Amino acid sequence: MTIPAQPTEPGDARSLPVPAAAPGSAAPQAGNRLESAEGAGPPEADARAEGAAPSPVGRLAATVDRLRREVRAAQAEADGRALVELAKGILVERLGCGPAEAAQQLSDLAEQAGTTALEFAVDVINQAAKDRVSEVTEAFLAAVTGTEDPAERSAAVRLRAAESGALAAAHDTQAVADSLLQHALGPLGAVAVAIWAVGSDGSLTLAGSAGFSPGEAERWRYVPPDVATVARHALAEGSTQWIGSLGGTGLPTVGRQLHPGGGRVAVPAATAGRVHGILEIVWPAPLPPQPPQVMRQVEALAELCAHTLQSYVGGPGRQPVVLPDASELMDLTDGLHDPALVLVPHVDAGGKLLDFRIQHVNDRFLDPAGRPRAVINGALLLEAYPMAAGGGDLFQRIERVHATGEPFRARRMSLTALVGEVPLAAVADLSISRHGVCVLLIWRIEDEAARLASLLQNAQRLGRIGGFEEDLLTGETTWNGQLFALYGRPLSSPPVRLEELSAHTHPDDAVIVGRLLRTLLHRRRPASAAFRLQRPDGVTRHMRIVAEPVLDTDGRLVAVRGAYQDISSQHWTEVALAATRDQLAQTEQQASERSRLALQLQHAIMPPTRAPLEAPGLQVAVRYRPAEEEHLVGGDWYDAVVLPSGLVMLCVGDVAGHGIEAATSMVVLRNALRGLAVTGAGPGQLLSWLNIVAHHLTGSITATAVCGLYDPARHTLRWARAGHLPPVLVREAQAAPLPLLRGMLLGAVPETVYEEEEVQLAADDTLLMYTDGLIERRDRSVEESLTQLLVQARTVPPTLDQQLDRLLTYSRSDTDDDTCIVGIRLR
Repeated sequence: MTIPAQPTEPGDARSLPVPAAAPGSAAPQAGNRLESAEGAGPPEADARAEGAAPSPVGRLAATVDRLRREVRAAQAEADGRALVELAKGILVERLGCGPAEAAQQLSDLAEQAGTTALEFAVDVINQAAKDRVSEVTEAFLAAVTGTEDPAERSAAVRLRAAESGALAAAHDTQAVADSLLQHALGPLGAVAVAIWAVGSDGSLTLAGSAGFSPGEAERWRYVPPDVATVARHALAEGSTQWIGSLGGTGLPTVGRQLHPGGGRVAVPAATAGRVHGILEIVWPAPLPPQPPQVMRQVEALAELCAHTLQSYVGGPGRQPVVLPDASELMDLTDGLHDPALVLVPHVDAGGKLLDFRIQHVNDRFLDPAGRPRAVINGALLLEAYPMAAGGGDLFQRIERVHATGEPFRARRMSLTALVGEVPLAAVADLSISRHGVCVLLIWRIEDEAARLASLLQNAQRLGRIGGFEEDLLTGETTWNGQLFALYGRPLSSPPVRLEELSAHTHPDDAVIVGRLLRTLLHRRRPASAAFRLQRPDGVTRHMRIVAEPVLDTDGRLVAVRGAYQDISSQHWTEVALAATRDQLAQTEQQASERSRLALQLQHAIMPPTRAPLEAPGLQVAVRYRPAEEEHLVGGDWYDAVVLPSGLVMLCVGDVAGHGIEAATSMVVLRNALRGLAVTGAGPGQLLSWLNIVAHHLTGSITATAVCGLYDPARHTLRWARAGHLPPVLVREAQAAPLPLLRGMLLGAVPETVYEEEEVQLAADDTLLMYTDGLIERRDRSVEESLTQLLVQARTVPPTLDQQLDRLLTYSRSDTDDDTCIVGIRLR
């Protein structure tokens, strides 16, 4: 479309090419287009119009529906009226005609083009403006169909209507949000929009929103700094963030509960390189990848928001922000004791940030090239100091502070770009902050000599070291402050000379101090010594002195310098360690004696092997394997004895614990069971009596045991258990444990009853009694370990002794506990 230089006659369009209308189509009117976009009334109203007379309620509903449509049409007409009036103004300026003639020209040209007056007005504005909105509109229309279909041209109307609403709202961000959602984003499928204002501390404030409930908007009114949200992610990245589905990010944001799986777009709203806020758009469903035309349209809308956010200070109805005057900032920097620069952004014609102009430097600033301040003031930062864009990222730091408003502070940062290559001046503490449109850059050059002196002072304080120097020619002695503290003397008192040192030491250390002085003053060699210092407050400290003589060019002794160190803590630590070592050696000796005594006691009562037991038709064998570590001497015990009644008593047991207490308790239980067995009682009764012994007569020890009485005449075994693993019966190459009878461990309760059972044995049967040291493992359950034992027990060697030895050899126990095995085999 070309706007004519002069007005045309009505009906004459030779000097103004206009879009041709589609064949056979009528040019729709603007009001009809806008009204149809909102939708006509409900079909029930038409049906009621053709039928019988409506009821009063129906008539009221029809009236409300008609009024609603009229309000919508009026709103649409008001939104478009501003664009039409703007187009009239352009025609007045271009054609040099009056407003009435411009209105007639606009109407005639729209009729010839076959479009509405609103759409034609938008075309006029786009051609005249050539701004970001017009570029986005033209690209969008060209990419969609490449045609001049009026239905496709509504994108231009939407963008210009949104822009008109934003400009009309001025400082009302809430109205801007409503306009964006209604005119531009709603037709794209969006259901909500949020406009976030970025605070100087990096916080986010919900300046305006549409599509959210009032309660949800109030909950998200303020987001503190460093809280991760969708808008914060866009602010940190400095670019548009397209999120296909919010559910895959885990980022909290406004309206997440209403649309948990919907798409989100967060766009920085910036002007001249400065981010004023974030435009966040919500879709109800996952958002597929969008074409570049839609992306540019969204970014253009963010620019509209940026102009409104420039004057936002925290809510509707507030006064616009008044940016501080640069002259005030310049006056402030002149009163600082540190170098400072005041920078202002330098942008191109399109508003893109290119550089920063040095508005002012204070008198503390020294240019590394020696240029005067008058030359630096007004220069561009990258032209005056090109290295600012290199190492250290100084320019990037300034650019980010200007964009986000978040101040930047760093200690010991390289500032070679501004202070030159001097090693001691290239490191400084840096502060960058934004004040209105200006950026303030302040740094404090670190005094390396002062820093080293501070490090030395702290090292002397922590190490409790004090230095001295004594001039032997003048007799003057110099101490540092730490040495006065070590001596317990006030700073106003005179230092102690080396010749007076003996008067301040312990009498027993006088010889040591005298040897030190002879080595320094007479032999003129470095020396060191440790002595006890007696302070004026009566405290004795252990000190170490290290000193060296200072000779002139002729070899004469002129001075002595050195240092004292308080080594009291080290001395008492060494004393404590020596005492601990002596105590530990004594304890180890006592433990060794106790282990040796317990082992001797155990071996005396229960040797690893014993002579075969003589019993008719029965072969008996026992094995005992002590723990590998002597200090783990345990309380495992066994017994196999022929009673006066002719029965054979077989038993194994395990006393809880290790050491001499466990060994002596084992002796008590073993001997008590032997004495009780002569009464002729059964194994269950014997264990009941043994439980009383364990609970009342042995200091309340606990133990497990299994006891059996074998009858050679009947080839039967009556047995009972007290918390112990049951015996294993091997018969015809099959091994299985006997039933798990009821029986509590010994010593747990004062009195209890133990269940008995009788087992009939046959020729060549083998019965095994054992303690848990044979099978117990740390990484397996008892059931798994017992299964492994049954597998090994199925192999039956020719003799019973060989079978017991084989079980010990292939045992997989890893607890390093002692082990007892009693085996019988019928012949």
